[in-house]
Amino acid sequence: MGWNKKVLRVNLTAGTCTPEPLNMAWANDYLGSRGLASKYLVEETDPKVDPLSPGNKMIMATGPLTGTMASTGGRYTVVTKGPLTGAIACSNSGGYFGAEMKFAGWDMIIFEGRSPQPVYLYLENDKAELRDAAHLWGKTCWETEETIKASHQDPLIRISSIGGAGENGVLYAAIVNDLHRAAGRSGVGTVMGSKNLKAVAIRGTKGLSGINDFPAFMAATNAGKKVLADNPVTSQGLPTYGTQVLMNVINEIGALPTRNHRDVQFEDASKISGEAMHEKRPTDGKTHLVANAACFGCTIACGRISKIDETHFSVKNSPKYWGAGGGLEYEAAWALGAANGVGDLEALQYANLLCNEHGMDPISFGATVGAAMELYDLGILSQEQIGVDAKFGSAEALCKLVEMTATGEGFGKDLGLGSARMCAKYGRPELSMSVKGQEFPAYDSRGIQGIGLAYATSNRGACHLRGYTIASEVLGVPVKTDPLVTEGKADLVKAFQDATGVVDSAGICAFTTFAWTLADIQPQIQAACEGDWSMDKLNLVGERIWNMERQYNLAAGLTARDDDLPPRLKTEAARTGPAKGMVSGIDKMRPEYYKVRGWTPEGVPEGATLERLGL
Repeated sequence: MGWNKKVLRVNLTAGTCTPEPLNMAWANDYLGSRGLASKYLVEETDPKVDPLSPGNKMIMATGPLTGTMASTGGRYTVVTKGPLTGAIACSNSGGYFGAEMKFAGWDMIIFEGRSPQPVYLYLENDKAELRDAAHLWGKTCWETEETIKASHQDPLIRISSIGGAGENGVLYAAIVNDLHRAAGRSGVGTVMGSKNLKAVAIRGTKGLSGINDFPAFMAATNAGKKVLADNPVTSQGLPTYGTQVLMNVINEIGALPTRNHRDVQFEDASKISGEAMHEKRPTDGKTHLVANAACFGCTIACGRISKIDETHFSVKNSPKYWGAGGGLEYEAAWALGAANGVGDLEALQYANLLCNEHGMDPISFGATVGAAMELYDLGILSQEQIGVDAKFGSAEALCKLVEMTATGEGFGKDLGLGSARMCAKYGRPELSMSVKGQEFPAYDSRGIQGIGLAYATSNRGACHLRGYTIASEVLGVPVKTDPLVTEGKADLVKAFQDATGVVDSAGICAFTTFAWTLADIQPQIQAACEGDWSMDKLNLVGERIWNMERQYNLAAGLTARDDDLPPRLKTEAARTGPAKGMVSGIDKMRPEYYKVRGWTPEGVPEGATLERLGL
């Protein structure tokens, strides 16, 4: 589709919806989605703005490949200043919402100001209006989607919404679309809630148009799909086991953070793995996994549709959770499971369902519970303070705590702060396993050195999707590198970070990069978009995006001191596995990384770097 070349600007304070042309000069420099939306945010907001004030903006954006025949072309991003981190936030989601935005004729929606009362945006092709959402406020994401579809008598409307977490100020609230896909990280749903914006509902019937060279595009996308079909990860591993295929793999190499990163291997990893989801339960003889699922245009289909055990303590009296719904992904299963020492697959599914239902990031929630369990284990928090016996491994505690956080009940308000603020509140900030206030995903940086550098330097706080060195360090894509060494990791991380900027900005899924390199993506962008999109230009675009985000964060007040890992990972050696006796080499890798980036020893882009990138 390339670009529709249209932006919708929604002033929530004034209640207006105004179309404007897309800035094509910026599109030429930043491509789309993550890159282009970030450019708009950087140009239109003060980096020091309070993330939850009307002065912050929230941008929903597609890429030029969103809504096209390109495999996985269903992605959209939400860009804002994140309340969890105080840094630039860009959260990516799949499903069908992004494609629907393109089919309605829009590349981007910019939300500014704050509505005096709850509203939702209804967008039907060129028709855009803010509608009263008083009847939706207080409803879950699932209830909101059902209610809007019923009120418009249109089951094909695509909806993104917030639940109670976004309304109540949980700092890692998500924006949920298509019931169980989410722009999950950094608190983008919290920003949406602060604006009294309950939902965005889109119906697009314009279809596909605007491909620059259609025959070349079909040839390029078909060639790309063949690469995915021929790769064992994207054609077999991910469809069969989903991202959960990684649970046993990462545990085996001694890089599965367990019990708030005290350990690097989880004794019950096999019980919560992708393989376990295929095993028949003794209670009803059925498997946890019902089917795999795909987002718009996806030929991989890594999504999980699962059905919880109806006799499990968490749901035996709650029939609304008995049906098939969104199943566990690897990161969520880790955060809800190994991070807390919980090996009960059904409890993890229940907690995951509540995160989807109420709009919470399961990674930050689960990791924050892990920190709370350690505070409890150390005697810093009591059962009376928490409201439950929160010992490591307690499935009952996990289920109760997710309910409390979703509803803002009792200690759930502390959990809603995220681990950095919660641990600081109780005098042990070092127990927060986070970077820039955002909790780690499911890889331990003692057993996988490169990912530690990627975490520390990520522009949106700890994140695996900003530089997924796991592909190289564990899976050997595009080349195998040793996860236990620090040498060469600065170059590796930079390469992955820059390439990911292009992937995100194109509007496709990062999981394609288990098989694709930028050389597989470039012909698709070149054929879809007008102008020159050579490999050299794409590499420059990725690097430009990264440095622009860095500049925004520096202006917001972040410094090189924020490019660091918690003391535990630098001083407490791994006790088991291949990395036994090792700590993270972040202090060695970071100066090398700054040099490779063309930054000063203080982590500031040098003038020559900015000039080369047009910044």
